[in-house]
Amino acid sequence: MKEIKIEKNEAGQRLDKYLKKYLSAAGSGFIYKMLRKKNITLNGGRSDGSNILSEGDIIKLFFSDETFEKMRGGETEKASWEGPEIDIVYEDRDVLIIDKPEGILSQSDKSGEKSINDWLGAYCAGNADTGEAFRPSVCNRLDRNTSGLLLCAKTYAGSRFLSDVIKDRGLRKFYLALAEGRMEGEAVLEGIWRKDEKNNIVRIDPLGKHNGIIGNNNAYVKTGYRVLEQRGGYTLLEVELFTGKSHQIRAHLASIGHPLAGDIKYGGHPHKGKKTQYLRAYKLIFPQTGGDFERFSHKEFIAKT
Repeated sequence: MKEIKIEKNEAGQRLDKYLKKYLSAAGSGFIYKMLRKKNITLNGGRSDGSNILSEGDIIKLFFSDETFEKMRGGETEKASWEGPEIDIVYEDRDVLIIDKPEGILSQSDKSGEKSINDWLGAYCAGNADTGEAFRPSVCNRLDRNTSGLLLCAKTYAGSRFLSDVIKDRGLRKFYLALAEGRMEGEAVLEGIWRKDEKNNIVRIDPLGKHNGIIGNNNAYVKTGYRVLEQRGGYTLLEVELFTGKSHQIRAHLASIGHPLAGDIKYGGHPHKGKKTQYLRAYKLIFPQTGGDFERFSHKEFIAKT
């Protein structure tokens, strides 16, 4: 028999979802069968899995040692990281904010390349605060060749908090971008984002060309910019994302004739030998927050520039 006591940073999630993460090699059918047969109990009683876990709850698993190890996935390879050093901008028990270098994936994809999620797993390995069923993860995403601030959750509570402020659009996100051509003042751009999944490229059309259909590959987007300085035939901009779609800044600036320096995918030209976009996520401003995360209220984080 295995007994699990729910800690504060694991509370607030459904029992069945917790079990699917904890027993990572078990199928849903197995978990629900064990719940029905009371081979898995919550606080000594039967549960259908829908209960919301609270701090101090006791889960008991009445399995043989062999079954338990099998359902847990057996021994896993120790996480390791062989990539570049990652600069940590902020860290507490629940949240980690890092400065992602250019050229590294935020999250793993089909290529199998190492990503920041791999670094995070290695960095947090053995950290008891993460909880046995929670895997630390990146909560937002930057393009491979965009550097800057990336939000990571070390605990379930941190993941829920970051997901909420991103989903509610309360988190303000600012970028530094070097655009081709001379631009003046400031503006807010609106349009309809359309993605060609096959070629991984985005087009943004003016609002007037939209046929009224919003779907998986069509979405309203809004991007603001403010000119910081002129650099020869280029303009350094501070860009704020009001919506957050892939390649949004790159495609939106290209749509008005000012692609990013080096961004050949969106019509830019190589700049000082570089053929990737000059774009950096440099500032985050949190909204008013409360409860356990009141410490983030109106807090501002700025990466090195």
